[in-house]
Amino acid sequence: MTPSETNSAGGPARSAAAPSATDPPGQVRTTARSPASDPTGHTERTAGVSAGDAERHVSSPAWELLLPAASAPARARGRSLQAALREAVRSGRLAPGTRLPSSRGLAADLGVSRGLVTEAYEQLTAEGYLRSGRGAGTWVGDAVRAARPRARDLAPRSTDAGADFVPGSPDVSLFPRAAWAAAQRGVLAELPHHELGYPDPRGLPRLRTALAELLARRRGVVADPERIVVVSGVAQATTLLGFVLHARGMLEVGVEAPGSPQHDALYAAAGVTTLPLPLDDEGLAMGPLRESGVRSVVTTPAHQFPTGIAYSARRRTELLAWARSVEGFVLEDDYDGDFRYDRAPVGALQGLDPERVAYAGSVSKSLAPGLRLGWLLVPESLAEDVVERKRTMDLGHPTLDQALFARFLDRGDYDRQLRRCQRAYRERRDTLVAALEEHFPGAEVTGIAAGLHVIAALPERYGPQERFLSRAAAAGVAVRPLTDYAHARAGDSGRPGVRLVLGYAHLSPTRIRAGIRLMAEAVSGRGTSATGR
Repeated sequence: MTPSETNSAGGPARSAAAPSATDPPGQVRTTARSPASDPTGHTERTAGVSAGDAERHVSSPAWELLLPAASAPARARGRSLQAALREAVRSGRLAPGTRLPSSRGLAADLGVSRGLVTEAYEQLTAEGYLRSGRGAGTWVGDAVRAARPRARDLAPRSTDAGADFVPGSPDVSLFPRAAWAAAQRGVLAELPHHELGYPDPRGLPRLRTALAELLARRRGVVADPERIVVVSGVAQATTLLGFVLHARGMLEVGVEAPGSPQHDALYAAAGVTTLPLPLDDEGLAMGPLRESGVRSVVTTPAHQFPTGIAYSARRRTELLAWARSVEGFVLEDDYDGDFRYDRAPVGALQGLDPERVAYAGSVSKSLAPGLRLGWLLVPESLAEDVVERKRTMDLGHPTLDQALFARFLDRGDYDRQLRRCQRAYRERRDTLVAALEEHFPGAEVTGIAAGLHVIAALPERYGPQERFLSRAAAAGVAVRPLTDYAHARAGDSGRPGVRLVLGYAHLSPTRIRAGIRLMAEAVSGRGTSATGR
């Protein structure tokens, strides 16, 4: 494409070979014809090229790249024109130095108002894509392409495996797009202007009030809205607590073993080290905890990750008594507390002693992890320090997101979403258990009453574990052994066989059945190409 500078009437531009005083620095002007005067449909680029490259040609007139934008609906035509022109520059179809037609001429070619073209030129000039000079017209900036490095995407992605049983991911296709969009429209129409200012670092009062009602009703917490802090997920809640504990001289916290590997890195970021503590059949083993010397411990008592243990009533009582005796804290990560299938809901530990338990949760499993939205309920003795640390960390969570979620809660949409997920995940859990019974006879499957994953302990004949994992990986099955989650359970380290942590929430029933069959055939040496994808 070789746009030419037209005269004020939109006709052909003047021809000249010598530079004029109005040319951009270092440029010369060459001959040009308007599209109407060239029977081949081509024009020669005139100005905006270097002296050594003055005769470059492009195969179509400037306006041909922009015709689709010109036919956009009237209300969107201006934005479409800007986007099309921007992309033409970014992609290199309008090379650096290329002079653009006058606003009057391009408007005539496209059949749009001159104001739309003028606005597009001004916008892209402000963005740095175009340059202009008095009497020199408008041309593509010289450094546009060099100044546009491509960003890398470091987000975790699902593997290309034929079957991916790695735990931790929900089914994001269950995200309630229609209800979320309706809530968003309502918020944008009704949000008071003052709420777009810097927020309370704890979060919008109406969201904290709605969360207090939700958590008291569903999880049995003692939820004072004044002690709720809205955070960007449990990860930020963990880091906030780490900084506050560090400032109080608690430089080491206990963590469950096995447990979430993420806790180590999150506390390390706050300068706090973690001490792995073993489990028994009732939860965190109290003997090693008492002997450890730590004054705070991280727990997942409703559905321990990854074993699936629900802490017994006796163990909960013992754990809280320990916290009081050392004047310490229990940090409760309620990562999937809403999903129960075969047992009554297990209440949050926080409801038994709000002054010794800091409680964290999020919408990562119930809605989508990409929302980065969660909550932290803190004991009164920690509240001021946590809020101040949140303020210095990011000044508070985005207001629009908070207002949207508050509306989503108030209208019952979140409860409906939880019921929808509950039905879907129960079916997938049942499918996985049945497939394991069929293809791995004698397997012991535990942790099935709740959550989004199970533990499958396979008979000794399927070992050794290293060979099992190698064959599964070679067949395209992504799976994690229990040993990946650090230390084995107390008194359990010598158990033979293969123990797997199998996530199922993100897989359809069809893919679950096909994946377990593929894994069974792979480890038996038969092999198959069926993946169910």
